[in-house]
Amino acid sequence: MFSDEFDVHELGGGRASIVLFALIAVLMAIDVTIEFRGGVPLALQSFEGLIFISALAGFAFHWWQMSAARQRSARLDRELAAARAEATRWAEDARRWNSEAQHVLQGLGAAIDRQFDRWGLTDAEREVALLQLKGLRHKEIAELRHTSERTVRQQALAVYRKSGLAGRSDLAAFFLEDLLLPAQSSDASGGRRARASSGV
Repeated sequence: MFSDEFDVHELGGGRASIVLFALIAVLMAIDVTIEFRGGVPLALQSFEGLIFISALAGFAFHWWQMSAARQRSARLDRELAAARAEATRWAEDARRWNSEAQHVLQGLGAAIDRQFDRWGLTDAEREVALLQLKGLRHKEIAELRHTSERTVRQQALAVYRKSGLAGRSDLAAFFLEDLLLPAQSSDASGGRRARASSGV
């Protein structure tokens, strides 16, 4: 917005300067013509001629400046339009990704709930397991659930015992490894998950 206001003032000032220098040049040309017709030699009108040439130079300079300002303003308008189009594209990509991610997360959440049911986790154990999947430590989970860290540790151990998993990292890998690894690794990780689920 500041740039737009600056360009408007700059163009307005350039037009005023062009008009002023053009007026001076016209007046000096009329003065020189009148004096020449009155018998005054051009050689004696050096001062008027100097003013006339200076006015023409000022006219040309400000015309060039105004043209450059117009070109710069047009270039900035094009860049702004391109930036707005890019921002719109990014916003659309973000909305599409958010929608797709929400769909995936809802499906993952339902799958996690079903697996917790198969393991026979209690409500407290399910909550502890979910908070561990989010990356929280025992102390943070205890503070969040308003319980002791020892209780959280015992509930986490119950989750590992019922699931046949060795610990927090195996719990995270069980649910998330297939989402983070390339497609060709899915068979291997699926085998590990099947062995963990069966307690082997």
